[in-house]
Amino acid sequence: MGRDDLTDAEWEQLRPFLPVSNRRRGRWRDHRQVIDGILHRVRTGVQWRDLPERFGPWKTVYERHRLWSADGTWERLLRQVQAEADTAGDIDWDISVDSTIVRAHQHAAGSRTDPPPALASKGGWAGRTSRRDAVAEPRRPPGGSGAGGEGLGRSRGGFITKLHLSADGRCRPLSLIVTPGQRADCTQFIPVLEKIRVPRIGPGRPRKTPVSLAADKAHSNGPCPDYLRRRGIRHTIPEKTGSRAARLRKGSRRGRPPGFDEDRYRKRNTVERAINKLKHARAVATRYDKRGYVYLGTITAAALVIWLRT
Repeated sequence: MGRDDLTDAEWEQLRPFLPVSNRRRGRWRDHRQVIDGILHRVRTGVQWRDLPERFGPWKTVYERHRLWSADGTWERLLRQVQAEADTAGDIDWDISVDSTIVRAHQHAAGSRTDPPPALASKGGWAGRTSRRDAVAEPRRPPGGSGAGGEGLGRSRGGFITKLHLSADGRCRPLSLIVTPGQRADCTQFIPVLEKIRVPRIGPGRPRKTPVSLAADKAHSNGPCPDYLRRRGIRHTIPEKTGSRAARLRKGSRRGRPPGFDEDRYRKRNTVERAINKLKHARAVATRYDKRGYVYLGTITAAALVIWLRT
């Protein structure tokens, strides 16, 4: 077994929720072999053509990763693992939110503008198992719409992508969003929280609301705290110096100052550590994928490994 390969326990945890061929387009190649090849590429960042022969044809591995990134398979597997952890009481719902810059390799430019492969074109989810019914369908990613639509942009760092995420108290990603590098953190705060969706094993609605939240000053703009107050989420977000000065000038008309828990804010390092864990994978730390939905699938596969091995 290679360094990146799934252990028997990890494979048995994923196997019941993998797609099954409808046999109209032939049989799937062994899922375990292909997943091991995908995880090897995610960790090493090697070109698809240079995958070791033990993983089978490189194009089969690449096409499986591309399809699963488009139809939501990686996101579905991640949610299922999160659901099992939540059922066991293993998720710390004192979450943190942040973002990180990812340098895009020059090979990430020049993507096609055709939409992702349709779900029905590969047989889709014809052979679902009953246990997978607990996990809802994720929305399909958008099609190509230029560099901005693929999550590529320009900033002081050059040709970059920005990854926005939330993480639980055990440094594991809960939700992931990819945007162009110049996109402000506060604009993605609500989408990141809306994407938190941990299904129940059995009846019941998915869990979407954390116990508390910590974020940095980039998320202190009015819409972010207002959204948290509407949902009744306790939060710790430091106030910007300019905002504090403006509030003091207005006096009582501005209202009470926001509360700030220093001890809770110190725990915000959990999201920083989650980012570090994700960037241990070289295909995450440097973006090589041209399409935004494929790169998001790469990040989701890396997050899945973190959940399986934590």
